[in-house]
Amino acid sequence: MLLFIVLLFFFLSTALSQEKKEEGSLFIYFMEEKVGYEEFTWQSDGEGYLLEASGRMTKPVVLEINKLRLHLDKNFIPRKFYFKGSVSGVTQEITSSISEGNVENIIRVSGQERKAEINIRRDAFLLPNAIFSPYVALVKKFRCSLQEKVELSAYIIPQLEVPFTLEPKETEETGEAKGTEKELSCFLIMNMGGMEIELETDDEGNLKSIVIPSQRLKVVKAN
Repeated sequence: MLLFIVLLFFFLSTALSQEKKEEGSLFIYFMEEKVGYEEFTWQSDGEGYLLEASGRMTKPVVLEINKLRLHLDKNFIPRKFYFKGSVSGVTQEITSSISEGNVENIIRVSGQERKAEINIRRDAFLLPNAIFSPYVALVKKFRCSLQEKVELSAYIIPQLEVPFTLEPKETEETGEAKGTEKELSCFLIMNMGGMEIELETDDEGNLKSIVIPSQRLKVVKAN
């Protein structure tokens, strides 16, 4: 009996310590035409979070994501970034390390390498241009808990840092029938340099959709 209890305790401890992993697919639409997809995994490892993604897009730019990897700490502050792929047919590879807002980038484009260093806000979100899966980190942090407008910052890696605001929009509840558990859906509105981005999420921080009206872009997570 004692051996059974010890084994049971070990099994439960192991199960609870296992990394939590979420997998998803994002479908990208431009002018209502499906033009690409991204597949991602979001993983908690006890020390922080890891986002990995791959995919491609044909419009409004031609983009190939062979591998994207973003490491964050428990406070969603980025620590490392890696991208390998191509933009408009030009191969690119970016390796970045971040510490207390200091970013060291190694950028390889068509076989040429250069290094660049920039200082950003310590809690800036890394949002590579034309890539949507990193928005997962944003909705994971705020979920449906945001009560008022906040001022934040995004590093459009490896180019420049841009301030933006984030505020909640009215939430909607949907459920199959009375008495069943309802799923809460909420919307967060980003305003970045006059461009509005609507993010749909829920209490679990699942990214459901991204809508950018001015660019005629819509990204929807597959069910």
